[in-house]
Amino acid sequence: MVPSVSILQQIGLGVLLVVVVLWAVGLVRLTRRGTYGAPAPFGRRPPRSRARLDAVPRQTGPGGPPSESVDLTPAERQAFDDLVRQLSSRS
Repeated sequence: MVPSVSILQQIGLGVLLVVVVLWAVGLVRLTRRGTYGAPAPFGRRPPRSRARLDAVPRQTGPGGPPSESVDLTPAERQAFDDLVRQLSSRS
């Protein structure tokens, strides 16, 4: 016990240290879990690659938004073709 430090400061330091330790333990558990809180079915974790693919929603098809298309005028199509040729010649 340091004589120049009051008892309230020592209690505050102890509480702060407990909070930091609890925060660090929680952060380590959260990062090790991998799925960030999602419960695994039947107590087993799915493979990592499948868990990541399931997190991405379908973009087209019956489960996703309808696909979009734009009709270009001949001048726009020519400008696009020129741009593609210009970009492909640089690489």
